[in-house]
Amino acid sequence: MFVPIYDVNALKHIRLQYVTLGLIALNTIVWLATGFFATEDFAAGASLGLGFIPALIHDYAVLDTELKIAPEGATYITYAFLHGSFMHLASNMLFLWVFGDNVEDAMGHVRFILFYLLCAAAGAWLHGMVLPQSDGPLIGASGAISGVVASYFFLHPRVRVWVLILWRFPLPLPAFIPLIFWIGQQFYMLLVDADGSVSWAAHVGGIIAGLALTPLLKRRETPLLDRQIVKPAGVELTQKEETAGNDDTPRWGRG
Repeated sequence: MFVPIYDVNALKHIRLQYVTLGLIALNTIVWLATGFFATEDFAAGASLGLGFIPALIHDYAVLDTELKIAPEGATYITYAFLHGSFMHLASNMLFLWVFGDNVEDAMGHVRFILFYLLCAAAGAWLHGMVLPQSDGPLIGASGAISGVVASYFFLHPRVRVWVLILWRFPLPLPAFIPLIFWIGQQFYMLLVDADGSVSWAAHVGGIIAGLALTPLLKRRETPLLDRQIVKPAGVELTQKEETAGNDDTPRWGRG
């Protein structure tokens, strides 16, 4: 288990990642309105009215008219702005904070919004395909965040990212090491726990969408699998590491 803390990966095309910051603010405001300050009944109603419910999409169930807030098709997106607890919100927003700015930088503000929403929709879609008769509402930004993580992995696999190992030990690693482990975990958990309390299918749907959409939505001049190693302050690189990103041969060097 790892928790990302920060990376040292300067923005190259934009001055401020205001879409990423806006998404964090919007998710927080929605959680405050539908969770922290809401009654239990109001929170449950918001989850039913705005969450993604596969049984409704696939016509296995019908939602009472008084509980409907958004059209069923819109819930492919609206579910991604609801969270069930502070930790649910905080974990998603931490990943978005660390990785979202560089993905936004690679795509531009407008295309990043489109990317984020499409990854959210892809997560809901795969969740619905895996559990088509589920009548429980899917909520949370994990599908969209998984797409962002996958995109960062595709764009900047060698950038050093500070992570907390087991919530205790800070360690700077090339991004591909923790991220490939994290991505693999999502696929593995989908195979062994597809109908558990966590929608691994939504995570996997977001990952697949993130990998597929990144080449289509990134700026033309932004390379994939960036070979440059960016070191955090205070971390020394060996001569081999410092020069590894300067030739034209793709390398997966040690961290």
